Amino acid sequence: MDSIKLIVAALIITCSFSCAGKELITSNKFEWVHATPESQGMLSSKLDTLVNTLSKKGTKKLLIIRNDKVVCEWFAPGFEDSVRLHYTASLAKAIVGGMSLATAMNDGYIFPDEPACNYIHSWKEDGVKSKITIRHLATHTSGIENAEVSEKEQKEMQAKGLNKHMDLPGWKGHFWKQDINPFLLARDSAPVIFTPGSDYAYSNPGIGMLTYAVTASLADSPYKDIRTYLKERIFNPIGIGEKEYVIGYNKTFELDGLNLVPSWGGGSFTANGIARIGRLMLNKGNWQGKQLIDSAIVEEVIRYNGKDLPNLGVSELSHVNIKEQGFTPTLGWYCNHDGAWKYLPRDAFIGAGAQNQMLMVIPSLNMVVVRLGDALFDPGKGEGFFTGAEKYLFDPIMEALVEPPYPQSGFIKSVIFAPKDSVIRLAKGSDNWPATWADDGNLYTAYGDGWGFDPKVDIKLSLGIAKVIGNPPNVRGENIRSKTGEKVGQGKFGPKASGMLMVDGVLYMLTRNSGNAQLAWSEDYGKTWVWAGWHFGEGFGCPTFLNYGKNYEGAKDDFVYIYSHDEASAYKVSDQMVLARVHKSELKNWEAYTYFAGSQSGKPAWTEDVRKRQPVFVNPGKCYRSGVTYNKGLNRYLWCQIIPLSSGEELQGPRFKGGLGIFESTTPWGPWKTAYYTMDWDIGPGETASIPTKWMSNDGKSCYYLSSGNDCLSLRKVMFNISKSP
Repeated sequence: MDSIKLIVAALIITCSFSCAGKELITSNKFEWVHATPESQGMLSSKLDTLVNTLSKKGTKKLLIIRNDKVVCEWFAPGFEDSVRLHYTASLAKAIVGGMSLATAMNDGYIFPDEPACNYIHSWKEDGVKSKITIRHLATHTSGIENAEVSEKEQKEMQAKGLNKHMDLPGWKGHFWKQDINPFLLARDSAPVIFTPGSDYAYSNPGIGMLTYAVTASLADSPYKDIRTYLKERIFNPIGIGEKEYVIGYNKTFELDGLNLVPSWGGGSFTANGIARIGRLMLNKGNWQGKQLIDSAIVEEVIRYNGKDLPNLGVSELSHVNIKEQGFTPTLGWYCNHDGAWKYLPRDAFIGAGAQNQMLMVIPSLNMVVVRLGDALFDPGKGEGFFTGAEKYLFDPIMEALVEPPYPQSGFIKSVIFAPKDSVIRLAKGSDNWPATWADDGNLYTAYGDGWGFDPKVDIKLSLGIAKVIGNPPNVRGENIRSKTGEKVGQGKFGPKASGMLMVDGVLYMLTRNSGNAQLAWSEDYGKTWVWAGWHFGEGFGCPTFLNYGKNYEGAKDDFVYIYSHDEASAYKVSDQMVLARVHKSELKNWEAYTYFAGSQSGKPAWTEDVRKRQPVFVNPGKCYRSGVTYNKGLNRYLWCQIIPLSSGEELQGPRFKGGLGIFESTTPWGPWKTAYYTMDWDIGPGETASIPTKWMSNDGKSCYYLSSGNDCLSLRKVMFNISKSP
């Protein structure tokens, strides 16, 4: 045991050293340069912990690159790039099959939506196979049966000491043994088990036929096969040497006069070679100023194709239902279009192979990650292929990113919170707490999944109305019973308040979990509510109002502003925040709402079409629930944003563990500056939070932070240290 500890310690030291400053020797005009993680907005201690975990999980090669700088490089002993390659498994589908397809598309040899039988001529007379397109083959929607058996059958084979591939009967076993031409079997023996394009079934033979089609498309080109094609068009230009890779099991099969190189597997690469492919894709096909693949082609290859995923089955990439895993196949890759990888930005795309061989590219973070080794997931613990990757690779990397999304404020020098043991906590067991300062001097609010203030209501409510009376530390709460406002239902199954506002004596409430967000209003201080007959159509899944002073006093114009993360669900993380506005007299009229559409010459542009909305704030993979208020004393808009962490999920989320950002601006639409930012606040920042205007001092420097931290209404004093008068 002691020797194991020494080895792990040595590996951590190796990672820390490699992150410190030596250069990785490469060739052909471009060289990676090492940099400290901190210089690239990442935390060394987090990356060291990541390496420690991954080393125990059988990782053999790891590269994390940000802004073209290697911030972490680690190899298990004997697996250094200079010593040996590592197998790719189905990662080859992206870096061999996908790259050859993208290059052929760029060169005009093939197009994704044309029939595959244009190149596989024997399929022309087949009533089903003639309907298969190139896109179907690349996205595993062709219907061609995989050369696999079910997970249950695989376990039965394993119990008998049989290999899940080589010992399969019939054409499937021959496909893997390759004692019969696997391309012949893929073309003629693999049946089509559903109408092409109507479902998803992971298919190695389907990728084989994709390579057949790409190779056939090269018939009139100078390239005899995809091995030569990739070498001359891609690998050589981006500096991948011949000793850095093997593809297609190092074999070539002949069929119909074609030289066919497998791309469903059979690859071995250095981490450097794979990372260079990632860098090319990150830069949209451009390498050191030379456009090897048109940027539009790269976008086409990695984009979501607009079709909903059907009910998916089990594949070698998952030990659970792929629909539940949620990944979206593209042309050889997988993308995060629908946020299935919860904490990754939506523009992330991944090439992946069995045992978690992975190339991850995140354009919005200018990041490339290569991980090769043993499986990260444990089916015995209910972990699937991608859930394991999320838990041990994706999420820790995102938590290591500690750089604020916007420059530090030059006006607010520091933000100082009162000691955590001074936090005032009321209404234990209830959360949410959006709040507004009403004309009667009280703070009106709403709670969720709880019983409100003492004396508690007699039923757990998904949405309950309340008011807060007094000023900290002498505050108390009262529940307001409302037959028309109260809602029941736990978690995402019950409507909950996300925004509260009083304007001209009328309380307005925005609610989430209502088939996107919905508006309600009350003219009797929360006792009775009228609900709008419409919902926000896109985005705005957790909207909140901008609050000014008492009864909207001090508003800069006659508009009401509404902010939300750009997501239909309040439970998903987004890359950006969006903004709507409406004249305060037209709040009930959905046709009067306009949406922030960017800035032109420093002035905001607005559109009536929600589909044309543009982000008002960007923080990839970290935009969630928030609260916005105007600080009159500072003449600043203060935006409190909660940053959920995967590591906080076991503690019931950001109510007990999470990050917090406070951003400031002189206008409701920015530009924003960072006043405070941490990925791990000293206490739970809450599911939602704001700085209520009622408790702001005249000079704006002394305030209270209101949140649902610790599953209560929590108040913590906060002081703003400013550099000059506003």
